[in-house]
Amino acid sequence: MQMTETIRELTDRRSVRAFLDTPLTEEEKTAILLASCNAPTAGNQQLYSILDITDQGIKDRLAVLCDNQPFIADAPLVLIFAADQQRWYDAYLLENADPRRPEEGDLLLAVTDACIAAQNAVTAAHSLGIGSCYIGDIMENCEAVRELLCLPPYVFPCAMLVFGRPKPFVPGSRKPPRFDLKDIVFENRYMQKTGDELRSAMAVKNSGMKPYADWVRAFCKRKYDSAFSREMSRSLREYLAPFSDRSDQL
Repeated sequence: MQMTETIRELTDRRSVRAFLDTPLTEEEKTAILLASCNAPTAGNQQLYSILDITDQGIKDRLAVLCDNQPFIADAPLVLIFAADQQRWYDAYLLENADPRRPEEGDLLLAVTDACIAAQNAVTAAHSLGIGSCYIGDIMENCEAVRELLCLPPYVFPCAMLVFGRPKPFVPGSRKPPRFDLKDIVFENRYMQKTGDELRSAMAVKNSGMKPYADWVRAFCKRKYDSAFSREMSRSLREYLAPFSDRSDQL
């Protein structure tokens, strides 16, 4: 397989949750942000905003809101990528363009834009020797996050990233295994797997500490059917109501 330096960095990159106290330089931060803002974007709209969290009090609060993870508060750089339909909607209103209100499709497009920009930041940071970690919990308590960060109705915090210089990895630790390409990549059409095929594909994720069926049931309870997942769905329904409310368009 042909392996360029860029591909090697993409495959070697892993999440980092333990950082040295050394701060990032302004040049490094600017490089990461510049890479983010040059990501692919729908119609060159850049449907996102990036919040650079420098206030320690806000970082401390985010650490609590995001499942009580102290390393968030300790990270030298914390960036929140928000899907932003507010900017363009305000511009349309300002110039009397008579726009419809942002809807679900607009939100999904903005979330895609924001996540692409976030991944550019991750890749740029890794190339500079800077570790990073996505914090999905930013969506769980999004009502409190909205208040904390003064987010208007059509701005949704879809990704948070923390960055820093990695502490040495524990000897013997490794990047968690990914699915085999044959189990992810389909030619032309989606192929739903048979039971045996699905078990074979999923087995790579099992550390082997439990029998496969027991592991799947435990994983379902811990992740998919967890209190966290249920609360995230509840809070998102409330938070995203403005995108589906048609009361002024009927």
